[in-house]
Amino acid sequence: MPLTDVKIRQAKPGDAPIKMTDGGGLVLEVRPNGSKLWRYRYRLAGKENLFAIGSYPEISLADARAERDMARVHVKAGRHPSHVRQTEKAQQLAENRNTFKAVAGEWIEQRLSKRTERYRDQISRAFESNVYPFIGRLPMREITAAHVLDVMRRMDERGASAYALQVRQWISAVFCYGVVTLRADADPAAAVRGAVERGEINHSRPMTREQLGIYMAAVKRYKGFRVTVIALQLLPLLFTRTVELRAARWPEFDLDDALWAVPAERMKKRRIHLVPLPTQALALLRELREITPGDLLFPGLKSPARPLSPTTLNRAMEYMGLKGWHCHDFRATANTHLEEMKLFRTQVIDLQMARKDKDRTRASYNHAAYLEERREMMQAWADWVEGVDA
Repeated sequence: MPLTDVKIRQAKPGDAPIKMTDGGGLVLEVRPNGSKLWRYRYRLAGKENLFAIGSYPEISLADARAERDMARVHVKAGRHPSHVRQTEKAQQLAENRNTFKAVAGEWIEQRLSKRTERYRDQISRAFESNVYPFIGRLPMREITAAHVLDVMRRMDERGASAYALQVRQWISAVFCYGVVTLRADADPAAAVRGAVERGEINHSRPMTREQLGIYMAAVKRYKGFRVTVIALQLLPLLFTRTVELRAARWPEFDLDDALWAVPAERMKKRRIHLVPLPTQALALLRELREITPGDLLFPGLKSPARPLSPTTLNRAMEYMGLKGWHCHDFRATANTHLEEMKLFRTQVIDLQMARKDKDRTRASYNHAAYLEERREMMQAWADWVEGVDA
């Protein structure tokens, strides 16, 4: 007679294994130690075989019958159920190794090997912050368009819509790489193209004298890491691009000569750029030298081997209540007020701003052109900035 749950629960162990048949080859073996094991008896190629399904009650009577029925299908097709299970397990283990994080890391290393280290780091940081926490451990074939959309919406909700669109493109590239390397069947990121709209582009805008005063006062009150505070103080004084300051290294600085030589590879125009250092900046840099004696001026808070995160400074400004303001606003601020001062020639201002000069003759000048005039201008600017919150 077929087994019932009552019969199975009431079955008592004996001195020797007890075999209770259900039908269709399904057997429940009750061991002397009390364990109850499901077995499926079948014949293949004239030989009797036994397939271990699992134990009761982890596998119920209904589930055991379902497993038996599936095993019978394999037997009829000439396959041993245990061999099928081993193959499926091996495939699953392979899928588990082909997680999004593993494939993405390989894509960055293999396909982006000729791109700049800065670009590769940018993608790695984007994935570490926005993607890996949600889909990094998932096998490529288990990730759906809904997973990718969730990543994008999380970014969109915090106001990073344009960044979300860029991250979606990188996720899509990883899946395309997964397809050609036979670890993905399709690109789920393609299905959510256009799901998030690009927000209004926030062009840099100059601060008024009053706004700059509010900023300087807020930075003085800020109780965050001193390294972050110094970076926030140096930005308006030196008005370089944020990445040029974040990734600065001590060998680039000659504090005795009050000069910072930004290497060409970190400049947008790929030309070496000299930044005269006013006395206010020198004081901050000498203090910073005692805090960060390594290679980087501004090592990352979580990863000291890498420069300070590109979002750290803007997040600090938000924390200080300066929402809507951005680090790149200082370049526009310096340019506007230096022009209004009418103390320095436009070509001197432009050269210090490291803009591309349309005049090829002027553009070919040595990077040290007008250096003394630029030293005077940088000191005058630092004095002006210092006085805004006086």
